[in-house]
Amino acid sequence: MLVPRHFRVKCYRHPRLKFVVRAKINGRWQRRFFESEAAATAYADARERELFEGGIQAVAFPEPLRAMALQESQRLQPFGKSISDAVDFYLAHLDATSRSAAVPKVVAELLHNRRCANASDRYVYEMALKLRRFAEAFPQAVIAAITTRQIDEWLERLALAAGSRNTFRRDLHTLFAFAVTRQYAVSNPVSTAVRAKDTIHDTIGILTVEQLQNLLRHASPATLPYWTIGAFSGLRRAEIERLDWAQIDLDSHLIEVKACHSKTRSRRLVGVQPNLAAWLAPHRRGNGAVCPAALRQLLDDDRARAGLKDLWPRNALRHSFGSYYVAAFPDVAALALQMGNSPAIVFRHYRQVVRPDAAKAYWSILPPPAGG
Repeated sequence: MLVPRHFRVKCYRHPRLKFVVRAKINGRWQRRFFESEAAATAYADARERELFEGGIQAVAFPEPLRAMALQESQRLQPFGKSISDAVDFYLAHLDATSRSAAVPKVVAELLHNRRCANASDRYVYEMALKLRRFAEAFPQAVIAAITTRQIDEWLERLALAAGSRNTFRRDLHTLFAFAVTRQYAVSNPVSTAVRAKDTIHDTIGILTVEQLQNLLRHASPATLPYWTIGAFSGLRRAEIERLDWAQIDLDSHLIEVKACHSKTRSRRLVGVQPNLAAWLAPHRRGNGAVCPAALRQLLDDDRARAGLKDLWPRNALRHSFGSYYVAAFPDVAALALQMGNSPAIVFRHYRQVVRPDAAKAYWSILPPPAGG
C-alpha cells in the first residue's frame, strides 16, 4: 500500500534555483528551493521520514496523556504560554525547593553577610529584630515555598501603622532578594506584596515648642548635646550616636557626617543654627564621643522626667527639625541636603506641618543664662 507523499519535488522556472519542494503542513504551504533535483529529492525524503516517524510516535502516544496535554494547553492559552513553558517553570521551582533552606537559616546567613559587608551595628540589629519575628512564624518552611499571600497575611497580623509595616516589608524584600542570589528561591514574592498606604498621619509626629523646652529643662548635662543636635540639626539617631566632637566645628558652624556613619553612605556637611551653637558651646571638646555610655537609658530617664515617655512620636527630633525648618526657611533643596534626603521626601513630609509663629519660637529656644 502506497503512502501519499506530503513533500513533493517540482520543476521551477528560475535561472539558478530550478527545483522546489512543496508541502502543505497544518493547512499552510511550505516551500524550499534547490539548484539540483538530487538535492531537492534528498531534502523531500528526509522531511518525509521525519513526518512519518513523528506520526508513528503520535499514534503510540497514550490517549490519557494526549487528552491531558490538550486540556492543559487550552488552560495555558489565555496566558500565552505553552506546556513547555509550564514544565520549565515548575522544574525551576522544584530545583530551587530541593536546594532551598529553612527560613531561619537564610535569615542567619543574611545577617552574617551584612556584618561581613560592614553594615552598621544598628542596621543589623534592627533588621534582626524584624526578620527573626518572621523566622519564628515560619520555623520549618523552606524559603522557596513562601508565597506572596503568606507574606501579606503575616504583615497584616502585625497590626502596625503603615510606616512601620512598610519597614518590615522592606527587610523581607531584602531577605528574599538575598535568597534569590543564593539560589534558595527563583523569585522574590515580596515584590508583589501589598505596600501599606503611607500617610503623613502615619509617619510624621513632631514635638511642640513647649514639649521640647520642657524636655531640655529636664535633660541631664550628658544628654543635652544629643537632644539639641537632633532637634536643631536633623541628624539621624544613629548619626548622632556615632558623632565625635572632632566633627563639630562651632567656629565654622558645621557638623561633618562621615560617609561611614551616614545611612546613605555619603559624606555631608550640616549647618549649625545659632541656637544650636549656643546649646553646644558649654559642652564643647576637641574630640571624644558626643554621646555618653548607656545612652538609651539616660534618654528614657529624661523623657520620663519631662512626662513624654508615653507621648514620644516616632523619629520625633528629626521630624520636628524638618517641619520647623521648612516653616522658617522655605528652601526644600537646602533642607534635603541638610537631612541627607531627597527633595521629594522633604516636600511630601514637612510642607505645611508647622505655622510660621511656632517655627519662630522653635528656633528661638536657647539655653538658660549662665548661673540662671
